[in-house]
Amino acid sequence: MIDFTEEQIQRYSRHILLQDVGVEGQEKIMNARVLVVGAGGLGAPVSLYLAAAGIGTIGIVDADVVDLSNLQRQVIHFTKDVGVPKVKSAEEKIKAINPDVQVDTSRFVECARYHQGIRLRGGWYRQLPREVSHQ
Repeated sequence: MIDFTEEQIQRYSRHILLQDVGVEGQEKIMNARVLVVGAGGLGAPVSLYLAAAGIGTIGIVDADVVDLSNLQRQVIHFTKDVGVPKVKSAEEKIKAINPDVQVDTSRFVECARYHQGIRLRGGWYRQLPREVSHQ
């Protein structure tokens, strides 16, 4: 059982008030680990919402850097982030929205060019089928 701080009770009060979530559900959310593949058009808002909800650990995999053309749709990145690796830019915004969330970008070992396979240390692993190709 997690001992919620006063700040966490206030932050997650809307979840805690929900009959289908409550304290037990919020505890499960805070113990959850999610891997987001890509910090772009879909991964950017998903990462922010996961952080706001209080997901305990968010892993992010993206081998790209922020480009000026990304900013009109990738809401986690700002003008000052142009040229910065997307995982670092995303980590900064996630920690700003919820400092309790652990962001894991360090476990990135290999990301095949078209996301045909991803291997991560420490329990994160996903291998896509061979027939999947993003060319």
